[in-house]
Amino acid sequence: MSMTTPAGWYPDPSVPGTERWWDGTTWTAHTRAVQVQTPAAGFGPPTVPMAQTAAPGGGPKGRLVAFAVAGVVLVAAVATAAVLLAPGDDDSGTDAAPSATAPVSTSADPTDTPSPTASADDADVLTDQLNGISIPIPEGWEKSDSTLDDGATMRTELTYECPAGGSSLCRHGRISSIASGGSSATTPEALAKEDIVTAADKAYDEDVLGSRIYGGITSHTVLKSQSFAVAGRAGHLVRWRVVTGKGPGGYVQSLVFPSTVGTEAMVIVRFAFDAGPGAPKLADMDRIAASIRADGDTASGGVGSSIGPSN
Repeated sequence: MSMTTPAGWYPDPSVPGTERWWDGTTWTAHTRAVQVQTPAAGFGPPTVPMAQTAAPGGGPKGRLVAFAVAGVVLVAAVATAAVLLAPGDDDSGTDAAPSATAPVSTSADPTDTPSPTASADDADVLTDQLNGISIPIPEGWEKSDSTLDDGATMRTELTYECPAGGSSLCRHGRISSIASGGSSATTPEALAKEDIVTAADKAYDEDVLGSRIYGGITSHTVLKSQSFAVAGRAGHLVRWRVVTGKGPGGYVQSLVFPSTVGTEAMVIVRFAFDAGPGAPKLADMDRIAASIRADGDTASGGVGSSIGPSN
């Protein structure tokens, strides 16, 4: 009586770790990874080479190959058991508990050097190193980090929707310190009278993006044009009251004086204060102007710090 191995998945004799489908007569091209299940009792895996087409298990040669495969399986089982029972594992099959890792301390190392940070004085002063001046920052104001601003700039902290709409947000106050390059004016008075037009346009007519966020300037009134000393240098200021197409308008001022450094080129400090509720007091414009110092000069400094927040 001949015995025929039934169709099924059996270890591929030519590719360890792989099972191949035996269709009951010959090997097929279908393979898969070795599964956990074992063949049914009483049937061994096909033992003939893939090139052989006869049913597996028959004849002395088939039995000899079967014994060889069984020996390989036995050796693999013994090797697996040796690995599982290697030193460090108990014979119960339970993995040893991993060693605990010490928690990382969150306290500061007293030997570490803290990273440099801006000092309180730096945070309270707007410094224009190019022009050699510093201006104390009043309460309710902050340094501007916008790349669209001219020169060193500070502005009021609070924002509001611009009167003429658009995507921009407006501020109640802004002060910028810039160099006077490009002008043919030779005196602080001449330059202040020339610059006030530009200062007004930038603040209340068209912004740097060309938008008329206040509806443009409809008229202006000259409020001041007078000499004004800054950091011991004789300067001049011009102040306008501007009326805008939208909103309450505001006040603009150009203050010009010789720089305390380099070639003593003239410096322009531009002021822009809204005229409506929430804006800085107009008197603060004079107080901030009076607080300007040569960079590094702390004598009588801190004037700006005494100016309260906007009303």
